[in-house]
Amino acid sequence: MSDARDALGGADTFLRMWRELLPVGREPRSGGYRRYAWSDADAECRAWFREQAEARGLAYEVDRNGNQWAWLGDPSEGDAVVTGSHLDSVPDGGAFDGPLGVVSSFAALDELRARESAPRRPVGIVNFGDEEGARFGLACVGSRLTAGQLSPEAARELRDADGVSLPEAMERAGYDPAAIGPDPERLARIGAFVELHVEQGRALDLSGDPVGIASAIWPHGRWRFDFRGEANHAGTTRLDDRRDPMLTYATTVLAARKKARLAGALATFGKVAVEPNGVNAIPSLVRGWLDSRAADEETLAAVVEEIERAATERGSRDGVDVTVTRESFTPVVEFEHALRDHVAKLLGPPVPVLPTGAGHDAGILSASVPTAMLFVRNPTGVSHSPAEAAAEDDCLAGVTALADVLEGLACP
Repeated sequence: MSDARDALGGADTFLRMWRELLPVGREPRSGGYRRYAWSDADAECRAWFREQAEARGLAYEVDRNGNQWAWLGDPSEGDAVVTGSHLDSVPDGGAFDGPLGVVSSFAALDELRARESAPRRPVGIVNFGDEEGARFGLACVGSRLTAGQLSPEAARELRDADGVSLPEAMERAGYDPAAIGPDPERLARIGAFVELHVEQGRALDLSGDPVGIASAIWPHGRWRFDFRGEANHAGTTRLDDRRDPMLTYATTVLAARKKARLAGALATFGKVAVEPNGVNAIPSLVRGWLDSRAADEETLAAVVEEIERAATERGSRDGVDVTVTRESFTPVVEFEHALRDHVAKLLGPPVPVLPTGAGHDAGILSASVPTAMLFVRNPTGVSHSPAEAAAEDDCLAGVTALADVLEGLACP
């Protein structure tokens, strides 16, 4: 690999890095990505991150929670400016969600060097582990642990679909899980965190802007609905004699759509597990996971309550027991106004400021350090899908914008 310190600037190195990372973890049949936490594909991504750090002469380290860091300057001096995102994906996810922010961070640093801008504050680039939660069912594990929003005890109980625990997965990948937990000393070194991300929506496409600034993240959470009925033979059991949890589940899915629409919120059942999962067997258990989001916490709570009520009422008619467990919840995040406004000034002409319904590591860190987010236009608005897209010119505009922000924050 050529030494990135000899590169012409951010645009040149962005394109080279993007091409290098693009094949990693790609599923040929779907065209999407399966970069799950602590998997082989994740290991390739992590190796790529380390190579990029070392090629630039940056100090590389892995923290107690498995997050990767690359440093220009000494982070122990404090008041560091940090940027980055994540490299893992949802099942068959798109190429841009997460990796765009990490690749752009290295490219923005290259751009600063091409401008001969000398940072007066330490500058860091981070790859947070397991942001998507695709393997263990909880989003932002790496940043939650670091920020103290996930206890080590709870993290050690996380298991994937095959029963592999988070500590076991980390050990298999060559990392020591014994030290996982809050890292307040590390967070205290950070003066500002700025995450660049592809927009997961079409607001920028509709406004005609390549780059935007985040104002807030909607409150959101995940709830597990367990529908317990009675297994029986599909070919011999009368319809009136059945306790079929699939009927209750299906009705609940429709109710979730209706309740969310009426409240101006979002509700999605995107994952389901069935037991015994036989074509000719009435299920004994249907387990569905609800993802719900809204502009404010009161609306979100009301929507989930309405969905749970609809499920319980239908379950009583079907002879099905319904239990609901909240597995995760992230309150509304208002990005620090002072940093957000400063970022807007650094970018010059008026830049759209918009909220998002998607969760991010920046949202987790916002409770501990000043954070801001930049969005890059997504012409289709599609995300968490192989159809996720961003034009090359818009990606490079994002690199320039991030470089401008880093220069304004770290090189005043």
